[in-house]
Amino acid sequence: MYPLFYPTPVDRVSWPYWALCCYLLIFIGVVHADEAFLSLEQAVELAQAGNPGISEIKARAEALAAIPSQEGALPDPTLNFDTLNVPTNSLSLRKEDMTMMDVGISQTIPFPGKLALKEQAAEQEALAAADSVDVARLRLVRDVKQTWWRLFYYDRAINVIAESEQFFQQLIDTAQSRYKVGQGQQQDVMLAQLELSKLKDEKIELISMRHSTGIQINTLLSRNSDTLVKLPDQAEIKTPVLVVAELQAQAMEHSPRFEQHHKMLGAAKTRIEIAEKDFYPDLTLGAGYAVRQNTPSGESRSDFASVKLSINLPIYAEQKQAKAVDQRNSELLQEQYALQDEHNKVHGEIAANTAQYLHAKQRLALFEHEIIPQAQQAVSSLMAGYPVGKTDFSNLLRTQLSLFQYQSQYWKSLVETQQLLAELSNLIGKDLTHD
Repeated sequence: MYPLFYPTPVDRVSWPYWALCCYLLIFIGVVHADEAFLSLEQAVELAQAGNPGISEIKARAEALAAIPSQEGALPDPTLNFDTLNVPTNSLSLRKEDMTMMDVGISQTIPFPGKLALKEQAAEQEALAAADSVDVARLRLVRDVKQTWWRLFYYDRAINVIAESEQFFQQLIDTAQSRYKVGQGQQQDVMLAQLELSKLKDEKIELISMRHSTGIQINTLLSRNSDTLVKLPDQAEIKTPVLVVAELQAQAMEHSPRFEQHHKMLGAAKTRIEIAEKDFYPDLTLGAGYAVRQNTPSGESRSDFASVKLSINLPIYAEQKQAKAVDQRNSELLQEQYALQDEHNKVHGEIAANTAQYLHAKQRLALFEHEIIPQAQQAVSSLMAGYPVGKTDFSNLLRTQLSLFQYQSQYWKSLVETQQLLAELSNLIGKDLTHD
């Protein structure tokens, strides 16, 4: 007999054996494919490629992009066919000299400059709609990044709890051993068991929140809600030096929010010019040709040709055109106030988020270089003295719980810095880089 997977002569191996091996290899490959890690970059790419919200806004922008050429084109000409001056008593086309069949065509020509202004306004609105796609894309990237980092925090927090559970289980075993030989107290065992149970409860809550967050990121990525989301154990951490004034200047230069408002402001100004042009009349040119039948006696009649010129008379300008100008001026004020409001909000949000980022960054450094190393040393020292009765159990318990909290706060501060960077990147319109 040959051991499993040991090389054997082909003639000694049955076909079902090889089939089973191939099936197992394929199955293992599928399992590993399903367990692929979702990196932050992959999550962002997937979201931008398939998010229906972005596609909806993009379709709207494409629809608006088709409007300018329509606005700049002349109105369709009018073709008319008429039968004129037919006597009602006979309905004859020959009896009366003025009975005729008329065909004509007319074209309305707006006052010079109107069509160009309408096309210009539509172009500005279409470009603003294109900027709205960039605004939505930046918000989507922010949401994906912040959700991804929230998942990352839950994974790290769950790992911290798992390590703490191992510590408390070891502590329980040590306390029980000391109690059995009369060197410890039963309350030490009970306190450690209570803290272990509380950790398990907190772990259950974290797992539940991670599950909900996994559904959120699957929704952002347009995937099935039950798709397994596994993150890598490590991620690239960005902690650049940020200056509020520089970020605010970058936002004014790069943010599509301001580009969108500027273009809508330009469109509003153009609409005012259009409204002012409406005080001037439009021109309609036409030409016609009338065919007359011969007389009843057979004599021929001459056909008629006609040319016409007409204009509309804006005699109700106070009620219509003047009010339209007032309307467009109010819309311009609306856009100006919207731009100013956006400016104030973005600058304020940049200042607030930068302050939070700097605070989280300081806490992160404090936890990493001072608090956690000191707490670890304290726990190690107390743990070394406990088996020989040189450490008070309550001090050991309290110090370990503090270490657990510090480690969780460390990961929380780290994730907070990355989430704030994602928000700031959304506000300024470009991704923030390393130092």
